[in-house]
Amino acid sequence: MSTATAAPTDDSRTGTTRNAVGAGTARGPARPAAPAPLAPPPAAGRLRRALDPGTVRGKLARLALAAVVPVAVAAVLWGSGTWPAALTVDATAPLDRVSDWIVDNRETHWVFLYVLLHWSNTAIDAIDGVYLLLRWLGWAGTGTAAVLLSWRAAGGGRRGLRVAVTTAAVFAACGLLGMWEPTMVTLALMAVSVAAAAALGVLLGLAAGLSDRVHRALRPVLDTMQVLPAFAYLLPFVLVFGIGSPAALFSTVIYAAPPMARLTAMGLRGADPGVLEASASLGASRLQRLRTARLPLARAEILLGLNQTIMMALSMVVIASVIGAGGLGDEVYQALATVDVGRALAAGIPIVLLAVWLDRTTAAAGERLDDPVRADGSGPLRTWAARAAAPAAVAAAVTAALAARAAGATAWPEGWTVAIARPVNLAKDWIVANLSEGVPVVGGTLVWAGNFTEWLLNPLRDGLQAMPWWSVLLLVAALARLVGTWRTAATATAAMAAVGVLGVWGRSLNTLSQVLAGLAVTLLLGIAVGVLAARVRWVERALRPVLDTLQTMPQFVYLIPVVALFNVGRAAAVAAAVVYALPAVVRITTQGLRQVDPAAMEAARSLGATGVQQLRQVQLPLARPALLLAVNQGVVLVLAVVIIGGMVGGGALGYDVVKGLSRGDLGLGLVAGTAIVCLGLVLDRVTQPAGARTKQ
Repeated sequence: MSTATAAPTDDSRTGTTRNAVGAGTARGPARPAAPAPLAPPPAAGRLRRALDPGTVRGKLARLALAAVVPVAVAAVLWGSGTWPAALTVDATAPLDRVSDWIVDNRETHWVFLYVLLHWSNTAIDAIDGVYLLLRWLGWAGTGTAAVLLSWRAAGGGRRGLRVAVTTAAVFAACGLLGMWEPTMVTLALMAVSVAAAAALGVLLGLAAGLSDRVHRALRPVLDTMQVLPAFAYLLPFVLVFGIGSPAALFSTVIYAAPPMARLTAMGLRGADPGVLEASASLGASRLQRLRTARLPLARAEILLGLNQTIMMALSMVVIASVIGAGGLGDEVYQALATVDVGRALAAGIPIVLLAVWLDRTTAAAGERLDDPVRADGSGPLRTWAARAAAPAAVAAAVTAALAARAAGATAWPEGWTVAIARPVNLAKDWIVANLSEGVPVVGGTLVWAGNFTEWLLNPLRDGLQAMPWWSVLLLVAALARLVGTWRTAATATAAMAAVGVLGVWGRSLNTLSQVLAGLAVTLLLGIAVGVLAARVRWVERALRPVLDTLQTMPQFVYLIPVVALFNVGRAAAVAAAVVYALPAVVRITTQGLRQVDPAAMEAARSLGATGVQQLRQVQLPLARPALLLAVNQGVVLVLAVVIIGGMVGGGALGYDVVKGLSRGDLGLGLVAGTAIVCLGLVLDRVTQPAGARTKQ
């Protein structure tokens, strides 16, 4: 196949130069010609060079040469079995001593009496204040305020009307399901935690966005916080503050602040240099440039950070029910303990609806900020109605609350509730009875779980645990070196070795086997569905509401259906992880395939390539960075839910975290949490796309 001369043409949409490829001639008429090779985008080009067979062989050869002596010495000194006891450090004992000291001095030491006690009291007062306000407003006042403020945040008009209708439906559903009071408890904790997390995130983001030194110092901290599962945040705060809302609040703030910090810093650092230079040339001070240029240019990223902070805070508030946070999460947790799917669903639906409401409201607020302003300055944000909407919402909420109090109807009327627990449990019993086993040909969910455990989880776990410890480290180093630099390989290997040093080698490999099995299933399903959605428009449109719902559901909620269908065990934990991670993989795959250069696709079609050839030879190669990003995100999300799966029989490190949390055992819980961080760091480094790293 020959290719016509490629002349550089200017792309006015992006301001870049790309090649226009002409048509070539096919070798024969019997079969269509493959598309002409196109110049890949920079990230794809770096990735292709990194994974070139010659480059791979060279990297592995140099790694083998560097590792031959250390491996031989390690095998001679410490054997080739599991992690040697001589290389372990007992971190449990000193952590237990710290735990004992905290318990013994919690009521006497000045740090607790004059610092932490004030923090705890402030947290309780703030949460109680918001909760009492919501109770005073009652269902009428709270619902009215939520609807009008959501309409105001969306900027009014049709968009505001859609958000207002969604808000009204959400709050009505919470009341109809009999969950009004738990919903108010969750909202009170959410309001305080989101405000504190957003403030902390903005401060950290400002510091990182304006200072390279702070940015470099914060990056590893935020990386660690990103891979640390939510459960691991709870134990230290329980020890310091005890069971209750203060521990839930502070753990939620720490868990939810990183996305706000990251996106604020990214927005500030990505501000248009030309605008900043123009502002400086006009004599603006650094503070004026920040206020009039940097922050307005970064508002989209800041609002996205707020959206992510809200969603993570809601997820954490639900998980924090295990330490006495109360609210909807406590209803789910109590129902999960008794496998009462009906009660759990009655509490889980309001959680999902709250997530949808908050997500839609913040998204609409972001769209409002992008609305154009007319030349006379009377854009949507500058109308009298928009300025008066917030005071009008407050006045309407107070009026509705007073009217409800006068009628003696501040609490949601019991006659307006619908009990769904019993019919849901009957439906669950029917589904379990008919789908768990005895289904012709496919067997049923319990059969699937048994076969999955027997044929995949057990061999994978036993195979990893049977490997010589030094070979596991060598395998991690090789994978990390293939996709990154020597520093990447050293970081991943050190993190894997730290797992052994902590004395949890076997349990960590058990957790790793569950993550790898869940990741394999997630990628098979996610990439297949993503490819289908990218090529068939109606499939993408049909999947969009499903993916939106799945992405807004907190991690805790996924445990409810899998326990009923798969029973407790590792298979149930992996199933929940797959369902949780699948939407992200599908979305990233679809977006990556859709963003392939249209010129490349047109050239392939003009050369007569079939749909399969276009996918295999053009779309998939050019979308390779996005596919590796999907792998990376799948790993992080699967790991997060596999750890929570310790509550439903997942075992391994997740069980240690749950056990340490339930018993207040800092040593057991924190060692397991640290091992999880190390494992997450390993998985992140061996799956992060090469294009995201420094040039080799």
